[in-house]
Amino acid sequence: MNLLSRFSNAGRFRDYKDFYNNFRLNVPENFNYAYDVVDEYARLEPNKRALVWCDDRGEERIFTFADIKRLSDKTANYFLSKGIGEGDCVLVILQRRYEYWTVLMALAKIGAIAIPATHMLMEKDLVYRMDKAGVKMVVSVDEDELCENILKAAKKVPSVQLLACVSPREGFLPFDEEVKAQSEVLETPYKDKCSRDDIILLYFTSGTTGMPKMVTLSERYTLGHIVTARYWLNCQDDGLHFTLAETGWAKASWGKLFGQWLCGSAIFVYDFHGKFEPGDLLEHIEKYKITTFCAPPTVYRFMMKTDLSKYDLSSIKYMMTAGEALNPEIYRQIRLKTGHPIYEGFGQTETTIVCGTFSEYMEIRPGSMGKPSPLYYVQILDDEGNPVEQGETGEICIRLRDPQDGIFSGYYEDSDLTRTVIYDGYYHLGDLAYCDSDGYYWFVGRKDDIIKSSGYRIGPFEVESALMEHPAVLECAITGVPDTEGVRGQLVKATVVLTKGYEPSEQLVKELQTHVKKTTAPYKYPRVVEFVTELPKTISGKIRRVEIRDNDTK
Repeated sequence: MNLLSRFSNAGRFRDYKDFYNNFRLNVPENFNYAYDVVDEYARLEPNKRALVWCDDRGEERIFTFADIKRLSDKTANYFLSKGIGEGDCVLVILQRRYEYWTVLMALAKIGAIAIPATHMLMEKDLVYRMDKAGVKMVVSVDEDELCENILKAAKKVPSVQLLACVSPREGFLPFDEEVKAQSEVLETPYKDKCSRDDIILLYFTSGTTGMPKMVTLSERYTLGHIVTARYWLNCQDDGLHFTLAETGWAKASWGKLFGQWLCGSAIFVYDFHGKFEPGDLLEHIEKYKITTFCAPPTVYRFMMKTDLSKYDLSSIKYMMTAGEALNPEIYRQIRLKTGHPIYEGFGQTETTIVCGTFSEYMEIRPGSMGKPSPLYYVQILDDEGNPVEQGETGEICIRLRDPQDGIFSGYYEDSDLTRTVIYDGYYHLGDLAYCDSDGYYWFVGRKDDIIKSSGYRIGPFEVESALMEHPAVLECAITGVPDTEGVRGQLVKATVVLTKGYEPSEQLVKELQTHVKKTTAPYKYPRVVEFVTELPKTISGKIRRVEIRDNDTK
């Protein structure tokens, strides 16, 4: 049993064209995800599995929808008792703790706004977010460095009134203890005035090219993830979906909450600490019989280097990836070792899935983002705002409709910043791509990452994909560096992390350069190669090419 038919005409369509032209959402005027989805499941099928949680210390918890309703009602009463209510912003730093799901539903039930954030934030990051959003309360996991940074940051931001921690800790309210003491009966007038345009989430972007922006997401946005979960992730009624993401990032909304429950699928959470270990991940997939799995390309890259024959992955029906473009070599190796193709998807913090390989309606083209979601009218535009010719590179833009489901409402209390990306009837994503003759979209790179060399425009992804085919390369980033001779404008530079067993050498540099020349257009080969032990990344794991460029110009 699922609730898809209440909020959409989700079902099987004849083909992609039928799906794109005829899929529709039904967004009730007074829609509230917590009341209309979670509480409805609790009423209709209370024992339906909602969340399967375990950690690396051997603890395990399984929650039904009745459990989620009961606990979110108690948590809502807790927030109300602390003076948190409609429009108040609460910073939620719960990593992969099970409290995350009840906290988000509780805040939605009282009209408050959740701001998920990662536990890796430092003091200055916390100050920036607290101040920017006018945060009133923080709910945190119990980690020494994080809690110390929260205490320091809170003293610098006058709006912060309350700090709570899941475990008793000096300077923090004992969140779990105080929630337990609350009534299971929630009485709030907010239920009667819910609106589909209410803000449910604020996310800070990853900051790959500048300061993080504060993305406003409404209740309407949550239903947009029906396309994400049903048609791209292939979440199944009574299945168990596993997206490897921390709750501090928008990917958690894609794969750990909204669409999954709408599809009737339970969510699997592995709360691990310390360094990522592919073996641990694979053991949990085997033990819990995960049915659908999504991870960023970096994870598949590590899996590719692992002996997968040691693990029984037969429960998996679909594997997906998003976050960064998937190198074709990784796709090839994973399919060879598991028998599973990897379905790619593309979107942003500001959107649900924009383009995807929707398995029911199209074949996979490795390296392609797939085709547009039926929620969006996607066009590739040039710098003057005109559609480009087929096969030409331009900026990915969404032509806005009224209403426009599945997209952000703008940057929080910053209309000037919003107007830099929403103008002339389009949302400008800042990503470059081209569309082929079959309607497949191919990612080229961020606008800021494009290299201009000898009159050519070179996207980093194609060169990175070529390098990734070489066994010596574990990770790499392609950037442009100034040509000191002033001939080419910029030179293509490869920053490379080597696979274990390989050592930097001039001979290896030449080998990598020759490999790229043979794999892609010769003018794209990296004239500069630097070997490093690690690449600079955002706290969400995305490569910060801007940092490499900045270091090269110092």
